[in-house]
Amino acid sequence: MDRRVFLKTATLLGASAFSLSPAAKAADSPFKPSPANGWRIFEVTTRAELARTDSATRVWLPLPSVDEAAWIRTMGNLWQGNAATAQVSRDPAYGVLMLAASWEAGEATPAIEVTSRFATRDRAIDLHQPGKVQALDPATAKLYTRATELLPTDGIVRKTAAEITRGSRTDLDKAQAIYEWIVDQTARNPKTRGCGTGDIRAMLETGDLTGKCADLNALYVGLARASGVPARDVYGIRIADSRFGYKSLGKSVDISKAQHCRAEVWLTGFGWLPVDPADVRKVVLEEKPGLTLQDEVVVAVRERLFGAWEMNWLAYNVAHDVALPGSTGPRIPFLMYPQGENAAGRFDSLDPETFRYRITSREVTV
Repeated sequence: MDRRVFLKTATLLGASAFSLSPAAKAADSPFKPSPANGWRIFEVTTRAELARTDSATRVWLPLPSVDEAAWIRTMGNLWQGNAATAQVSRDPAYGVLMLAASWEAGEATPAIEVTSRFATRDRAIDLHQPGKVQALDPATAKLYTRATELLPTDGIVRKTAAEITRGSRTDLDKAQAIYEWIVDQTARNPKTRGCGTGDIRAMLETGDLTGKCADLNALYVGLARASGVPARDVYGIRIADSRFGYKSLGKSVDISKAQHCRAEVWLTGFGWLPVDPADVRKVVLEEKPGLTLQDEVVVAVRERLFGAWEMNWLAYNVAHDVALPGSTGPRIPFLMYPQGENAAGRFDSLDPETFRYRITSREVTV
């Protein structure tokens, strides 16, 4: 066997024998995902096939890093290809996982493929029933209220947040006020490349409050943090069609361009609350022509997406300002797309035709 052709298993016996992660086992033993208890199992496969180059080449593929007992459980990764080196790397600040692969100069057909198996279950939090939720520890609270390169919490961001939340008495009041403001004041821009960049200061200073999910939900997170409420972006990808009838809120099979960023906010008595104002604006623009915020289909999704997520979606990570291990280039704002580079520079991760990667999903029946 070619020494650069490998099969890596994380206690995996083959494509149909993914083992449960230790976290999944410990949280609910035995963990038996099935439609009867709301769980669905999916596999997402990312394959990168690169052109021959005269220099060393590196690729970084995001892996599922979020493991929450109530709604998403990682079940392992399997990868294969002809990389000279390949290993899983973990970012120390956020715990983001990625498969980092490299090829020597002159490799004719660099290729790497990783399949991740995981289970998901829809989330919904009853905002009328607060409970006894342990407070965030100080380090975690600091992490999710601090500024990042594209999410400042001072200046116009803090000023805007103060105006939006004026009169709010609780963190729930603040979170909902910001959500309603985002839905009312922003718009989805179909011309925005990819999911956007999330440069919220520029959005507020220019008054251009249009964009896509990484812009609109980043604005939510930044305004929440500026209000003193812990919040975070959750970067991921759509993996299945919506079961609630929204054709704009799902994607299956070839999901190479189905990346989607969501948001969470930490509330006393509730913990991490799922929100997605950007998808409300996506429904307005894409569900059918001529919709407004007053249409019934929009009103329904607006109410649902403050406190609930349909989990036809894989959460990769919650990381900002990510350093790619071994890279000679700058940090990236977030890791939601495959990344790559050679001596000529970074590849265009928003163009899977020239970067030559394909991401597919399938639901697994057990």
